[in-house]
Amino acid sequence: MAEDTMTDIFSKKHPLLITNVMADGKTVDIFVDETGTIAALGEGERRRYRNDAEFIIDGDGAIALPGLVNTHTHAAMTLLRGYADDMILQDWLTQKIWPLEAHLTADDVYQGTRLACLEMIRSGTTAFNDMYFFMGDAARAVDESGIRAVLSYGFIDLFNAEKREKECKATEDLAAHVRSLDNPRIKAAVGPHAIYTVSEEGLEWCAEFAQHKKIPIHIHLSETEQEVRDCIERYGKRPAALLDQCRILTPRTIAAHCCWVDEAECALLGKRGVHVSHNPVSNMKLATNRAMPCHWLADAGANVCLGTDGSASNNNLDMFREAKTAALLQKFYWNNPTILPAHEALAMATDHGAKALGFGTGKLAAGAPADIVLVATRAACNTPLHTASSNLVYSCSGAAVETTICDGRVLMLEHEIPGEATILKEAARAARDLVSRAREG
Repeated sequence: MAEDTMTDIFSKKHPLLITNVMADGKTVDIFVDETGTIAALGEGERRRYRNDAEFIIDGDGAIALPGLVNTHTHAAMTLLRGYADDMILQDWLTQKIWPLEAHLTADDVYQGTRLACLEMIRSGTTAFNDMYFFMGDAARAVDESGIRAVLSYGFIDLFNAEKREKECKATEDLAAHVRSLDNPRIKAAVGPHAIYTVSEEGLEWCAEFAQHKKIPIHIHLSETEQEVRDCIERYGKRPAALLDQCRILTPRTIAAHCCWVDEAECALLGKRGVHVSHNPVSNMKLATNRAMPCHWLADAGANVCLGTDGSASNNNLDMFREAKTAALLQKFYWNNPTILPAHEALAMATDHGAKALGFGTGKLAAGAPADIVLVATRAACNTPLHTASSNLVYSCSGAAVETTICDGRVLMLEHEIPGEATILKEAARAARDLVSRAREG
């Protein structure tokens, strides 16, 4: 495709015809209409829609997948990638991460989120669930990037009434700001950080506000054994029961980590319709010492999906790598090689995540939003191609993604992303400046 034609294809949504791709084991064509919807998917559709397409993308035998969905991250922490590794979790937080975050600016969050969106586009992620600070600036980065996001302000009241009022105001402001954007790709959520940083009163306010606005709740739950012990000592009950008492557990809630939930808590999460985000790489790296019981949660009816956590603890946003690690960790920890087979891990990264965030079906089908990624088959990781799901989960990384489309708009074509060099340069500068301020301060 000529350079000027590539520039045009990135500019906005266009009617697209994607030919010669593999989906569900068949070679098909996909037509995307001007609204960003998959209008047709099937064998030989190129003959029917060739004259309706403004651009034709030759898939060259690539595997077509629904866009991957990252259900838990702190996107702007890309600026902290590699800043503090190989540390005990509480030391990592209190000695390195929180002191550095105290010097964050709005521009830092904008640049870090731009970098995160770039990384996600390059590795096939088209939607993510984010919790951080200066979220209006994160929204600006998401809007410019073209992908989807659910954004929540990290509500931390530290059991202080005066601070709680400020956190409530920041949460209200973000919800109003996102609503003013009138962008269907961006949603607001309520983000109570965790039971050890938010009071019962704060949790109850978050639950009430989310119910009133009909928006999601994004929270960390039972990441460490110490969190569970402290909760029992302080409240006389386990974390999930406390959240249920505060009305946090709902069908709109995404609970991250859940490493230390027991079987009764899994049943409760399933009963309440909670979406649970498995973050295996971060939890293994920070040694939380227990794998999320995915099989208990799934059997209880909870929607189990995948997240990367932030780049300060992962240290990347590659959902293909996350799916592989999830499958391996579950098999290893629970001593059962049949747990979490490849096709289920892939579903966690696609349709389960889309369900959690409320962005379409997470499937490739007529009438679905055109969130599509093309994964190269003419690559070592996909040669030979006995079973596509096995290759995608166990062999490939995000580097195998050639083309990323979100809401019908081409964001990456044949590995090309407009403006990439500028985003990388500005993010590197922001990271240097942030560390410099922290050292001086």
